[in-house]
Amino acid sequence: MTDAALLSTPMPRRALLRGLGASAMGALGLAELSFAKDAGSTPGVTRLAAVWRDGASAMAQDWAGVLEVLPQSGGGHAWRIAARTELPTRGHGVQTLPGGQLVFAARRPGDWLLRWQPKTGALQWAWMQEDRCFNGHVALAGPATAQAWQAQAGAGGSGMLFTTETDLEDSQGCIGLRDATSLEKLAEWRSHGMDPHELLVLPAPLGKLPAGTLVVANGGIPTQSETGRSKKWLDSMDPSLVTLHPFDGRLLGQWKLPDPRLSIRHLAWDAARQRLGIALQAEHEDARRQSAPIFAVWDGQRLQLAQDQPPLAGYGGSVECAPLAQGGFVVSCPKSDCMAWFDAQARYLGSSPQGDVCPVALDGARLWAGGGHGVTERSSRSREQAVAALDTVTGLMFDNHWRLVG
Repeated sequence: MTDAALLSTPMPRRALLRGLGASAMGALGLAELSFAKDAGSTPGVTRLAAVWRDGASAMAQDWAGVLEVLPQSGGGHAWRIAARTELPTRGHGVQTLPGGQLVFAARRPGDWLLRWQPKTGALQWAWMQEDRCFNGHVALAGPATAQAWQAQAGAGGSGMLFTTETDLEDSQGCIGLRDATSLEKLAEWRSHGMDPHELLVLPAPLGKLPAGTLVVANGGIPTQSETGRSKKWLDSMDPSLVTLHPFDGRLLGQWKLPDPRLSIRHLAWDAARQRLGIALQAEHEDARRQSAPIFAVWDGQRLQLAQDQPPLAGYGGSVECAPLAQGGFVVSCPKSDCMAWFDAQARYLGSSPQGDVCPVALDGARLWAGGGHGVTERSSRSREQAVAALDTVTGLMFDNHWRLVG
C-alpha cells in the first residue's frame, strides 16, 4: 500500500488518538527525563503539576508537566519546566497520587486518562469507550470508598479514582470508579445531573455528610457525541451541586442556583472554615452574561451567590482558597484579566490585575498564578511579585488548573 493510500484510509477518531498517545509515550526526550530526575535537589522548591499548549494555533502541541519554582539567591523566585510529556489532545484537570505520580484528564469531551511518573517518564493510558466521554477532572477517592470497594469486590487495594464522565446516549452525567494503578473502570455511578465537571472528596464529616462524601459540580450543559464542545439546547440547562455517599454513590443532597444559566464548574474546599468555593461560568446569550456572578459558596446546607460583585464577563476560570488569615477564596477571571477575591460568605473584596490569568495554586501563605505566558507570586490582593522564567518560553498558554505536588 502506498503512503497516499495509508493517509487516505479512514480511521476512527479514537483509534487515531490511541496511536498518537502511543507515539507520545516514546516522545519524552532524554533531556526531559534527566531534568525530571534532578527535580527536588534544591531546598525550598515548589512543584506545580500543569497542562499547557505551545501556542494559540490549532496545531500547537499539548503538554502535561511539572513546573518548578525556585528561590533565588538575590530574593524572589524563578520558574522552569522541570518535566513534561506530550499529550494527544488538550488536557485539563490533574490529581496527585502517592509517590509523586500524577493523573491527567483530557478536556471535555475527552478520550483519554493518563497516569504519569515524572521521575521516570513511565506512562499508563486509559481510553474511553465510544458511548462515554471524560469531562476533564479526576479525584482520588477517600479511604472509605477504597475500603468499601475492596471488601465488596476485592479490588481497589492500590486506591480508587473518581472521574467525571458523560453518557453520550442520554447526556446524563456519570462518575467513573477506577483503579488508581491500572485506571481500569470498575463501576459507575450517576451524577444526578448533566455535564459533571470538577469533583472533590470531603476529608472530614460535614453536618450529616460522612467523611469521604463526594461533591460533584454538575455543569448542566447538554452534551452529545455529535455536538462536541458546541453548546446546544441551553434553554434546557440544569446545573446543580450534589453530594454522593462514599460507599455506593447514592444521592445525599442536591442544590441549585436560582439562575439555570449559571454553570457550576470548579471547586475549592476550605477545611478550616468548612466552606466550598465554587467558580461559575455564565451561559446567557445576551447582556446578562457580562454582569453575571462568577462565584458562590456552599456550607453544606445552602448555596450563596456572590454579593456586590462588579461585572467580570461572567466567567470564573478556576477557584482556590485565599492565602489570608481570615480565609476566603480567589477566582481567576481570564476574560477580565484579573483575579477576584471573596470572603467566606461570598462577599466581593476586590480584584488583582493579571493578564489572561487562569491556573492558581495555594502554597501556604502565598498563591501562585499563571497567565500571560508567565507566573506570579501573591500573598494578598495588593502584594504581587513576578516570577522570572529560567527557560526560553514563547507563547506558552496554561490551561485552567495547577496542582501543588508534594
